[in-house]
Amino acid sequence: MKQLLRTNDPTQIAFAQALLSGEDIACFEMDVHMSILDGSIGILPRRLMVRDEDLFLARHILKDNGFELEDQ
Repeated sequence: MKQLLRTNDPTQIAFAQALLSGEDIACFEMDVHMSILDGSIGILPRRLMVRDEDLFLARHILKDNGFELEDQ
């Protein structure tokens, strides 16, 4: 799996997941429970992962919908 998105904003994660599921691209959210360590204030980013073969298409879908992604 490859990292597609890393953010502290849970709304971005939810929107990205909705976009990807609409295109039948499976994704997995990591670091969801790390908020226990930071006291639930949201300073630790969450990561959205996709399969290696879906990364190219997933990046284009998110960029077309206004996401600013890190260069990889």
